[in-house]
Amino acid sequence: MIGRLHGVVFDSRKPAELATFYAELLGAAVVQNEPDWVTVADNTGRRVSFQRAPDHTAPRFPDPTASQQVHLDVLVDDVNEAERAVLALGATRLPGEGEDFRVFADPAGHPFCLVWRN
Repeated sequence: MIGRLHGVVFDSRKPAELATFYAELLGAAVVQNEPDWVTVADNTGRRVSFQRAPDHTAPRFPDPTASQQVHLDVLVDDVNEAERAVLALGATRLPGEGEDFRVFADPAGHPFCLVWRN
């Protein structure tokens, strides 16, 4: 092992707004809040950070010429309830789903999936 995952970092034009979205989605809290860098962490210490990228261009899904750049799979108990909640937070439903996942975009356009066990 060379190292351990410390966190996932998203580029965003508005890092504080995107951090608020993911804090609500993941049950996390903002633990670092600077103009160009915001980090949220849950009670286990898992972290997701957001860095200011003034020229960020949202990925397009599913489009192989416009890479996803990064995506998270978020495990949920009730996908319908979770879908209502993420849409209320500002997510957008994207084309694509399977027997155990649905695809969404966060407010900055990054794809993420709600996943559940059948």
